[in-house]
Amino acid sequence: MEQDLSREFLKVVEEAAIAAAKTMGIGDRKFSDQAAVEAMRASMETIPMNGTIVIGEGERDEAPMLFIGEKVGTKKPGNNFHEVDIAVDPLEGTNLCATGAPGAIAVLASSEKGGLLHAPDCYMEKIIVGPSSKGAVNLDAPVKDNLRAIAKRLDREVENLVIIVLDRPRHARLIQEIREAGARIRLIGDGDLSAGISVALRGTGVHAVMGTGGAPEGVLTAAALRCLNGEIQARLVVKDEKQAERMRQMGIKDLKRVYSTQDLAPAKNIVFAATGVTDGALLKGVRFFGDGVRTHSLVMNLSERKVRFVDTVHLANRPGIKVRF
Repeated sequence: MEQDLSREFLKVVEEAAIAAAKTMGIGDRKFSDQAAVEAMRASMETIPMNGTIVIGEGERDEAPMLFIGEKVGTKKPGNNFHEVDIAVDPLEGTNLCATGAPGAIAVLASSEKGGLLHAPDCYMEKIIVGPSSKGAVNLDAPVKDNLRAIAKRLDREVENLVIIVLDRPRHARLIQEIREAGARIRLIGDGDLSAGISVALRGTGVHAVMGTGGAPEGVLTAAALRCLNGEIQARLVVKDEKQAERMRQMGIKDLKRVYSTQDLAPAKNIVFAATGVTDGALLKGVRFFGDGVRTHSLVMNLSERKVRFVDTVHLANRPGIKVRF
């Protein structure tokens, strides 16, 4: 699957990122998200595959495009194209794009059928670490114990750790505990998916992500971490009995289960692709110039064990074009 579709999925996230970037800074988060969704869907309709959206923009009644369960790909009667499950976040960081803040990205992950957890649209407790700290942390352990374990694996003091936390009122206690343990915190307004990926890449200066974020983003993060050998531990947060019943209908029997990376993304074949919309620590944002558009993307294949950073210049269709370095 990866060899055939990696390039196609790269195009999908590039198109979504370019469409979203054209709305950057206008202050309308819904419009930015809609632009990314429409571009992503249009691009996926050209791909020779039988795709099913397992994580998308919501339920059919809530999302006119890329809803959970939607079929995508070139529609030809009797085709025998690849059957794949697809998880998307056409614009992770809608507020970031709308305000021109850094860190917005367009994201897609795919697998063979059943290779990605069909996560409900709810919150999820998470702890995310890179390859060096894999197996050292426990979602239910005290914060100070996890920080000490991470520091030991990285052969450094707790005071030299940097932990990313979403800047939300619900994290007041967590922030206090991290600071009391002596670690430093990087608070972010949005974009915990991008943060989770950065933890697994050396040189980013980030050592863990802690706190509660979106469950769909947790599955996408797990898909990326499978490719990067990082680790996520997570548990669904049940808001009320109505949400609990919805989870049971989706086949989730143990509502208190702690999910591992492998549980969230058990696939043998994973393609993960992301393109920067606005400049961030992980990817550069879309840049427009007179002769075209430049994008910066990350594409990963689990089975091929390849991680590609792709810098693409999309040239305008007119004579006299000049390519910038």
